[in-house]
Amino acid sequence: MGRAFEFRKARKMKRWAAMSKAFTRIGKDIVMAVKEGGPDPDSNSRLRAVIQNAKSANMPKDNIERAIKRASDKSQGDFKEVLFEGYAPHGIAILVETATDNNTRTVANIRSYFNKCNGSLGTQGSVSFMFDHTCNFRINPEGQDPEELELEMIDFGVEEVFADEDGIMLYGPFENFGTIQAALEERRLEILSSGFERIPQVTKPLNEEQAADVEKLLEKIEEDDDVQNVYHTMQE
Repeated sequence: MGRAFEFRKARKMKRWAAMSKAFTRIGKDIVMAVKEGGPDPDSNSRLRAVIQNAKSANMPKDNIERAIKRASDKSQGDFKEVLFEGYAPHGIAILVETATDNNTRTVANIRSYFNKCNGSLGTQGSVSFMFDHTCNFRINPEGQDPEELELEMIDFGVEEVFADEDGIMLYGPFENFGTIQAALEERRLEILSSGFERIPQVTKPLNEEQAADVEKLLEKIEEDDDVQNVYHTMQE
């Protein structure tokens, strides 16, 4: 198993936000997807992927349809994706993915979290080079052999394939998302969910007291409504 497997295993062991927070994140993803490519999932691959994720998170069908309808309204504001980079205490690098309709508010909030927890908000590119930006797909495992699938999909950019209790996971570079998605759909493989992750190239072990300092900052960041995902280099 490679780094993607170990990273996913560690993330799954972590406590994630409540279901309402997950729905809020997906709602923003729907707005951004519709604004970018329209409300028809058949012609909008990004929206198609978000809908798959919404179903995987048990988001009711009515909620999904309402979100698409609201996003199609020209009066609906748009969300901008903004990446923040910085350091937590003890030299732990942090990447924060946000989706915001008010960048001034989001910048102020994120900066305050770092300052209050003895961290420092960095400039663009200050820590992102420490993470590999990847895409991932989870497919229905029925009738599939991970090793054979990896050999078949390697030409489309897939770098790692493994099975876990949720299905078969495929990982590849961020820029290969569309190519891999098209290849899976062409083969009529059921995509259960998909997304993007930033996998740390190297992680740093901390003692219990140091880890608590970092967790304090991570919790504050993750509670912010504008935050979509948080990644770090602390060894889980």
